Amino acid sequence: MTPPQTVLIVEDDDAIAETLDYHLAQAGYRTLTAADGARGLRLYRVHRPDLVILDLMLPQVDGWRFTEELRKEDHDVPIIICSARTSEFDRVNGLEVGADDYIVKPFSMREMLARVQAHLRRADRAHQRGASSLIETDGLVVDPEQVQAFVDGRSVGLTPREFEVLHALARNPGKPVPRERLYREVWGYEMLPGDRSVDVFVRKVRRKLLELAGNRSFIETHYGVGYRFEARPAQ
Repeated sequence: MTPPQTVLIVEDDDAIAETLDYHLAQAGYRTLTAADGARGLRLYRVHRPDLVILDLMLPQVDGWRFTEELRKEDHDVPIIICSARTSEFDRVNGLEVGADDYIVKPFSMREMLARVQAHLRRADRAHQRGASSLIETDGLVVDPEQVQAFVDGRSVGLTPREFEVLHALARNPGKPVPRERLYREVWGYEMLPGDRSVDVFVRKVRRKLLELAGNRSFIETHYGVGYRFEARPAQ
């Protein structure tokens, strides 16, 4: 029998933590809870959960530092930030430091469960991904089997989420991919109005590609629509 997947809840509001704990347990997940970031990191290192739900305003170690520390040790585990902070800066910064998703309090438990399920399905697909066709163009190799991209033989160092964004674009060379479609393919659910996740992750992928292929560009902005994969000299 397959053991249940484990979700670590790092939240200092007891009512929210208990609500998340109850509904996730009802949905069949094993849960761990921590009321501060330092304990959350300790629990993560001992139990290696499959997903983390994280508040930002935490005692001892806040959510930004928690994410940075966790990403030094694990590039793969999905992190969902769950915060009352609603500014675009906080959303973008949370994604920039390494979170996969950002949900604002108060939130619908149905939406939270849907996001948890979508992220865990994505992680399972990444772990179970078998051999698949390489995508090669102008020195760039996108390798689904290794969940990584290479420029002139050197690893780009993409996280799994960054790889999926690049792979989704590379599967449609020369064709504009709308932001909404890209979000649906990579995140697994519909994009909410004002969500900047696609733009943030495209920017991160571009930055890493540029470090290795400074004279070449692979992702072009299709204004008013989204992005397209196209190898061309960098501007």
